[in-house]
Amino acid sequence: MSPKWGVIFSALEKWRMQLSESNEADPSVNTVAEHYRRDPWAVLVSTIISLRTKDEVTLCASERLLEKAGNPEELSVMKEEKIEKLIYPAGFYRNKAASLKKIAYILLEQYGGKVPASMDELLALPGVGRKTANLVLNEAFDIDAICVDIHVHRISNRCGWLSSKTPEETEMILRDILPKKYWKRINYLLVLYGQKLCRPVSPFCSCCVIEKYCLRNGVDRSR
Repeated sequence: MSPKWGVIFSALEKWRMQLSESNEADPSVNTVAEHYRRDPWAVLVSTIISLRTKDEVTLCASERLLEKAGNPEELSVMKEEKIEKLIYPAGFYRNKAASLKKIAYILLEQYGGKVPASMDELLALPGVGRKTANLVLNEAFDIDAICVDIHVHRISNRCGWLSSKTPEETEMILRDILPKKYWKRINYLLVLYGQKLCRPVSPFCSCCVIEKYCLRNGVDRSR
């Protein structure tokens, strides 16, 4: 039986709206995107910083770096050690600083200082994987793309919408089964849902707004 996507997304949107009314913060990349008016450079920078990093750290690190390097040209002349200092304590901050420096040079040399709006071109940039590329396409260019992080991957499998072993596989299956009008919203909705309710261990199933449409795969039902 196909998932009742309209009902599921309506319930998630309502839950998300209630969360906003209680002043719960958006995911860091969404916040940066809004603050910088969907500037592709700002979105790309914050998305790279966000990998393996908590939202609050990502937000502060992104703001510190973008204040000093609001475009690729400004970052390209910055010493790598300075970039590291600005984004610390983001996870793997040294690797990210090196990637950002290389990206700035590539954008200046090949794209006139602009972030490309193409999946293939984004994936060719250092440190950019499918999750990052899809999120940039979504947030910066308003392009329909499915960004699959650990929360989208876990919840999709837990609910029984699909069966996959990796986020990349989850993305490809969702591209086939999820109506396109929901592609841009699934990450935005499920990131916080996965952080607040549908957690990796001991999810709050009794509070779940989509419990009727979840098979609870892998959940300890004895609790």
